Amino acid sequence: MAHAWMPTSPCGSSCLTGDEPTVGRTRAAARLTGAVGVVLVAVLAVPLMPLIGRVGRELLAKGIFRGVLRAFGVRLAVTGGTALRTVRGRGALVATNHVSWLDIAAVNAVRPMRALGKLDIRSWPVLGRVVAAAGTVFLDRENLRSLPDAMATLSDVLRSGSLVYVCPEGTTWCGQGVGRFRHAVFQAAIDGGVPVRPVALRFRMADGRETTAPAFIGEETIIDSVRRVARLRGLVLEVHVLDELAPGRAADRRELAALTEAAVNSALDRVTLPAQRRRRALPVRQSA
Repeated sequence: MAHAWMPTSPCGSSCLTGDEPTVGRTRAAARLTGAVGVVLVAVLAVPLMPLIGRVGRELLAKGIFRGVLRAFGVRLAVTGGTALRTVRGRGALVATNHVSWLDIAAVNAVRPMRALGKLDIRSWPVLGRVVAAAGTVFLDRENLRSLPDAMATLSDVLRSGSLVYVCPEGTTWCGQGVGRFRHAVFQAAIDGGVPVRPVALRFRMADGRETTAPAFIGEETIIDSVRRVARLRGLVLEVHVLDELAPGRAADRRELAALTEAAVNSALDRVTLPAQRRRRALPVRQSA
């Protein structure tokens, strides 16, 4: 059952411009077929994951996620990726803005990691098994009482040395704006004594203009979004890996969420005032 704290976004079909260059139906169909092939490889590889060790699992996962991006004709443009690839044996909360189902593929194509995901993903046909095998920490967003246990599990995973990918907005936005970063996941980083690594994601076309076409928003189904992405020509997904926010940098989870949100907004040239500064702002008097 949905509740008043369920994350929502104002984005919908009106956010989609619809004037991006596209490929023909045959090319789009070939992309979809290729993507299905990559997913099938991932499913067949699940039984091998416990047998091939950590390095083998990371190489396999990186290959699968890069295969998904290639299948859809997406070019990855990474800034600062070395900071993710060279971290070993130390946990971190990797927090990104959330636009599309392509987001997690992009982050894991740079460095495979665990994720915080919705509980209902676990029951998805085919993909649910793959996501669970990847070590995803599941959160039942419709049951607020489950939140403390989920955050305690997340904290333990971070403390054990894992990188964990999270989307603090809690839902997808079109990319032209960024939603407020929810505080709860940042408490897990504080309790785990690990840094937060902000990552900013942006979609653009080959000519450099930003696009909202890859967004998964409004009332559309995942199939609608996948088909639209398969038709795009020259899609580029920018991944900007930003400086870490060290443990102790923020006084509490609210401030840590605000600092992370501000870092992502700044990287996307959408600078906003941190939440704590907005609360102190005086109201503007209206002239009579």
